[in-house]
Amino acid sequence: MSLLPYALARPFLFGLDPETAHELTMASLAGTQRTPLALAYCSGRVDDPVTLAGLKFPNRVGLAAGLDKNARCIDGLAAMGFGFVEVGTVTPKAQPGNPKPRMFRLPQANALINRLGFNNEGLDAFITHVQQSTFRKRGGASPLLLGLNIGKNAATPIENAVDDYLICLDGVYPHADYVTVNISSPNTKNLRALQSDEALDALLGRIAERRETLAKQHGKRVPIFVKIAPDLDEAQVEVIAATLKRHGMDGVVATNTTLSREAVHGMPHAEEAGGLSGAPVLAASNRVIRQLRAALGKGFPIIGVGGIMNGADAVSKIEAGADVVQIYTGLIYKGPGLVTEAALALKKSR
Repeated sequence: MSLLPYALARPFLFGLDPETAHELTMASLAGTQRTPLALAYCSGRVDDPVTLAGLKFPNRVGLAAGLDKNARCIDGLAAMGFGFVEVGTVTPKAQPGNPKPRMFRLPQANALINRLGFNNEGLDAFITHVQQSTFRKRGGASPLLLGLNIGKNAATPIENAVDDYLICLDGVYPHADYVTVNISSPNTKNLRALQSDEALDALLGRIAERRETLAKQHGKRVPIFVKIAPDLDEAQVEVIAATLKRHGMDGVVATNTTLSREAVHGMPHAEEAGGLSGAPVLAASNRVIRQLRAALGKGFPIIGVGGIMNGADAVSKIEAGADVVQIYTGLIYKGPGLVTEAALALKKSR
């Protein structure tokens, strides 16, 4: 059980600029993980195992990519009770991302807008940090799973995007329990064009081909998931579903942030450019999950993410058709206690 109630820390953090608060939080996690100070935020993990894509998830609540872009805090995050943690998005080369300010809180809506733009230290630093994490060495019957999320550099032309994804796949493959291909961030120019029929078909064809080579080289077949946007219509979802199955992808992460501002119209910062996350995304994310489940049929793994603020929200993702869920913005608004709340709610809903 955490020794420091998040309710005490939140007013201080929310008094800071959002990105400053984020950087301070991540630096604190990086500095205290693997030390007795981790007792301030550690929590027992709810035991609720499920097997997906050949992986045994200790419970059905994970951390979404984006919080720990550089994989510096894996052990600190693991201490919060997650069943799986996804870090990144990483790109082949380090890049600063978009100009600041680029993160905005919408407290009335339990929401954030960000246009960070895949700011990260690059693939080599990312892999070094992953290798420094110790959670895999702790033993136990049901270890936490690690997802590594890959993307393209902003400077790479969209027609050459596949090259960046293959470089990242080569680098992260030996270290990942699963790899997520991020083609749905709204903050890298033209990235979402990769969700279109021909572009997605070409990208996933190359990734599937490279995965076969890597599986032989490393003696293991690492599952590959694809992360998609909530701003898709039913026809687009059906095309994506068919393409995922055709190329032997192992699962889908639904969804990323939204460009829609319908739910936050008129609020301060609502018109800032970037992706909206948090409570307003719940309905759109669940709609895409339902459409995916209908198109994919039973048994195809879906990770549901977007708008989980409490246990009931987590259950709504499973009811929509997801197998496991991820949180991010909810963690910022509600604190680490949300991990246990959501995991218990999912366990009771079985």
